[in-house]
Amino acid sequence: MLVMRNTVRGGRRAGWVTACGTLSGLTVWALAAALGLSALLRVSHVAYDVLRLCGAAYLIWLGVTSLASFRRKGTGRARPAAGVAAPGQTPSRPGRAYLNGMLSNLLNPKISVFFMAFLPAFVPAGASASRFSLVLGAWFIAETGLWLAVVAWLADRGVRWLRRPAVQRWLERITGIVLIGFGLRLATESRRFA
Repeated sequence: MLVMRNTVRGGRRAGWVTACGTLSGLTVWALAAALGLSALLRVSHVAYDVLRLCGAAYLIWLGVTSLASFRRKGTGRARPAAGVAAPGQTPSRPGRAYLNGMLSNLLNPKISVFFMAFLPAFVPAGASASRFSLVLGAWFIAETGLWLAVVAWLADRGVRWLRRPAVQRWLERITGIVLIGFGLRLATESRRFA
């Protein structure tokens, strides 16, 4: 949703920058898992809960800013909020798009659990767990990168339709509600692994 939203706001480049941020977050988690650092989240309830609550707060903040990004004027027409690029322009701060992708990934403890619990199950007997985890992590990152590039490309191709004010209002609303919902779910869920 973030890649699509940022593509609509700032063009294909903004979508790709958001995807690069997401991939950077995945790279950090893959390295942490290969080094055994993400296992700390498994044994430390406090560290896991802190990361979970920070991630939830960040998702809720993204959702609220998405909902607030288009305000109605007296004419009933939507206007972009400050910092949102007008159609055909790149966003004023590409770093913000990158941070959206990276922080939404780094503040998600489920990614750590994925790299810590799922990837090791595929390490063959006798193979170096850290080296093989890096290979599997790199494969996962490559697949995710391809998917997010396709999402950004498709959103950019449909940008004329997506940039219509009515469609943008609904896209921002749906994105905001989904992000707030994910944030609330993350904040209220309990640990499901031992």
